[in-house]
Amino acid sequence: MAGLTHPSAALTLCEPLQARPGALARHRRCWLAQANTYDRLKKIVIEQLGVDEADVKPEASFVDDLNADSLDLVELIMSLEEEFGMEISDEDAEKIKTVSDAQEYIEEHVS
Repeated sequence: MAGLTHPSAALTLCEPLQARPGALARHRRCWLAQANTYDRLKKIVIEQLGVDEADVKPEASFVDDLNADSLDLVELIMSLEEEFGMEISDEDAEKIKTVSDAQEYIEEHVS
């Protein structure tokens, strides 16, 4: 069975759900962690870019859809580093083009 997706935030469960004791609880924790990451990320994007909440969607491009310039992107990356306690290399920052790119990067690099 493929991972399930949350309809409003395009969140995917960490692993396929299997019929094992505790599996549902693990999936719930995983989904909640992803939802928490998305909510924190969305708040930062709204604050840093001064955009409406309705405009911040997983597929939204920081430059094309949210009108971020190069300084906005640098400040956004710095805010993400501070919020999530991580460092994002310049090379990796250049690859983060959309809200979902940022979410995926954070989830892969924060334990």
